[in-house]
Amino acid sequence: MKRPDFMAMALAEAEAAAARGEVPIGAVLVRGETVLARTGNRTREFNDPTAHAEMLAIREAASSLAEERLNEADLYVTLEPCTMCAAAISFARIRRLYFGATDEKGGAVVSGVRFFASPTCHHVPEIYAGIGESSAATILKDFFKVRRDT
Repeated sequence: MKRPDFMAMALAEAEAAAARGEVPIGAVLVRGETVLARTGNRTREFNDPTAHAEMLAIREAASSLAEERLNEADLYVTLEPCTMCAAAISFARIRRLYFGATDEKGGAVVSGVRFFASPTCHHVPEIYAGIGESSAATILKDFFKVRRDT
């Protein structure tokens, strides 16, 4: 049996976010083959600067499982997480982080503050960068190009 393509699901969530007028970032949180949460950015819809795809996925999974820590869970996200999301990933004890495009301006995993390299970071997930990178980058570039051209 073929393993589900979780990054493809995250990319679909990014496309759905773009269709809602949100910055197109999608996230899927899984444990084994089970999808615990899948969502995209909703900062504008919710008028909430913390409603990043990663944060929403972590909140949904933690709530549905009634667990503060999401041990053995893996997060697939289309863009390198920011500092806020990296901290939430650490606090939730996410096992593995897979992300698509790097974010040189706002990223905090391999760019910027490199949150997981901080001596005060209590949990560091396994990190796999560049998964679906070209597709993720294209979705973002196309989204912002349309906004610049209008």
